[in-house]
Amino acid sequence: MKQTQFKNTQISYSDTGKGNAIVLLHGFLENKGMWDFYIPLFSKKNRVIAIDLLGHGESECLGYVHTMEDHADAVHAVLSELRIRKAIFVGHSMGGYVSLAFAELYPENIKGLVLLNSTASADSKERKINRDRAVKAVKQSFTNFISLSIGNLFSENNRDRLSVEIENVKKEALKTPLQGIVASLEGMKIRLDREVLLHLTPYPKLMVLGEKDPVLPYEETIEQLENTKVELVTFPDGHMSYIENQEQLLILLMNFFKKI
Repeated sequence: MKQTQFKNTQISYSDTGKGNAIVLLHGFLENKGMWDFYIPLFSKKNRVIAIDLLGHGESECLGYVHTMEDHADAVHAVLSELRIRKAIFVGHSMGGYVSLAFAELYPENIKGLVLLNSTASADSKERKINRDRAVKAVKQSFTNFISLSIGNLFSENNRDRLSVEIENVKKEALKTPLQGIVASLEGMKIRLDREVLLHLTPYPKLMVLGEKDPVLPYEETIEQLENTKVELVTFPDGHMSYIENQEQLLILLMNFFKKI
């Protein structure tokens, strides 16, 4: 584990291997540990940087709202310290929102982009209301909120099969401080629509979705890909493709990296 400072805030990351740089960004309630299965395999031929986003894992909170731009600036601070000019970004869920914010702020630093169980769209009115409900719920009962939130990310038919993995994800999520949870909920609620980046950016882009994703409606999400050159791969499961479809995702991502 390595650390750098961003606006007097400690940011934690790992840096493994040599070669083309790949930046791995976790989702909400996750941390860089979500990539532990993938890093040893990716780093055989690439330099892999996994970063704890603000208020998650070993990274500190910056404020009471962590915008996607705040997260992206923190990521940029890590890459600047490592003197990495261009990288392929892989962002899971909220990590995808951060990757898109980074792509808008620092377009010259992006070599390729993978949106994993993520979207370029802004929150709908309904989702914004749900974010506010989530803020109230987590303040009322931290553990209940975590337990319900994590369970709901997996497709129903995987909840028994992956019960051990789900418990491990919950344990990691419980390490996330309350301020970090609220700050990211508030930040996701106000994030910008960045669908235009799917149309106008020149680098290779891949979107990986779960057909039975309980939190990201599949049909609604793929609409944003119309008239783009974004490659779409659909798995038959939920929001947690990196667990639910581990081997298939590994092969898919390694092939994507090879092409760039």
